[in-house]
Amino acid sequence: MAKQRSCCFPLASSKASLNSSSASSHDMADLTIRNLTATPLELKLVERYEEQQPAHGLGKLGAKITGLFCSPPVAEVKDEEWKRQEVSFSIGPFETRRTDIRTADPGREALRLTFESDGHRYQAEVPTSSLRSTVMTKPDGAPNEYTTIYIQSGSCLAIFSSANLSCWMRELHDEYPLSALSIPGTHNSPTCYVALPSVRCQAVSMRTQLDNGIRFFDIRVNVSQSSSQLALVHSAFPISLTGSKQFKHLLEDVYAFLDANPSETLIMSVKREGTGNGTDQKLSTVLKEEFYGDGKRWFTEPRIPRLGEARGRIVLLRRHGNDASLDGEWGGRGWGLDGSVWPDNCEDSPVGSGIARIQDFYEVGATTNIQKKIELARKHLERAGEPVCHLPGHPDFAAEAPPPPFFVNFLSASNFFNVGCWPEKVAAKANPAIVEYLCLRHGEHGKGPAGLRVGDAGTGIVVTDWVGQKDDWDLIRCIVGWNAKLQLKQ
Repeated sequence: MAKQRSCCFPLASSKASLNSSSASSHDMADLTIRNLTATPLELKLVERYEEQQPAHGLGKLGAKITGLFCSPPVAEVKDEEWKRQEVSFSIGPFETRRTDIRTADPGREALRLTFESDGHRYQAEVPTSSLRSTVMTKPDGAPNEYTTIYIQSGSCLAIFSSANLSCWMRELHDEYPLSALSIPGTHNSPTCYVALPSVRCQAVSMRTQLDNGIRFFDIRVNVSQSSSQLALVHSAFPISLTGSKQFKHLLEDVYAFLDANPSETLIMSVKREGTGNGTDQKLSTVLKEEFYGDGKRWFTEPRIPRLGEARGRIVLLRRHGNDASLDGEWGGRGWGLDGSVWPDNCEDSPVGSGIARIQDFYEVGATTNIQKKIELARKHLERAGEPVCHLPGHPDFAAEAPPPPFFVNFLSASNFFNVGCWPEKVAAKANPAIVEYLCLRHGEHGKGPAGLRVGDAGTGIVVTDWVGQKDDWDLIRCIVGWNAKLQLKQ
């Protein structure tokens, strides 16, 4: 097929061919593209497939359309069936541009977009070819990895550089404090086993979570005054109905991951729960004597570390009091990041030591309160995006200035007595809502709930339930992707 002449934004010349449609499609919105990467992209080619109304039943596209993110099997479409339009449309790093391209009509159309960066080409489909985020194809073996998420409700294609989830921290400068990073986490992280529905919070194991980008882990242990064994629990209940699971075995998986990925670090929140008669003080001494070893595996200094200091190690966030014998550690400053005075069921409250601000409204009570939970999470994302962190060498860098606090944002909530408010049910509503917010509104001036100033546009620590279910890592890719904003400053 002969190629049509190229055009520049606003793509007016493409209207006649690529934007023509039946009357029922004339109201379709124009496509918005958000380049949420540290590299400039240029849209070079727009291809549209428009299916004719089938005589009987569903056609190629309609047969597989399900859910919010439609799924046309575009691989079945022959090259000659695509209408092609060469364009020249540049989108800078972290730019949002509304194009003059009519978005695809769900169920009967598909778009294939070809972008160029540093002379290499990348292709994306709109709607995507699955119900989840997809990695851009690379027709010429291009070096970069990009993922896309299409939000149909906003006619928006968000492009992230978050394909390499197992080692995403290697792209970031050593001098950034961990609190400047956008960090995905999980609530009651090891609760992926057969358990009571209100106890189980996760779909996959911690090792799978690590391999897919999770770097904050919420661990609850049962403590006995007469034993150094630490069983994993959720409140008063064991995390598995098929046998006790132990903290020491969890650590074996974590150490193996860090050995394989020395560029990474993780934050581990450790809290005492369960029915044991042990105290916080007992827990602190057991952890130090039995698990923390010589310090090579753990960062236990009571301050927020820089990424370079923490690579290959676990940063301890203790949600328990320490034994008096640990008060003299680190020059009398104590042991571990102090989260022992933790606000309960809060909308935005500081930890007692001042190291973090917490959104953890978890007592939803009824399903009608899930939307309130979602809005509180959006507000905390906006707060997390306001600080600005400078690297050494920048005119505004202050070596003695304290790092910003962690913004810890729990998406989890539950009500034991209401099946509609069990963790999986809440996550089914909260996770997609936050994906949509991060793709459409986060980091956009004036688009946050309170209209706060946009700084580095980080997300803070976003603590989730039920990620990875059916291999759905959209939310994690969105969170990790926002770290690319820091790469612009390196």
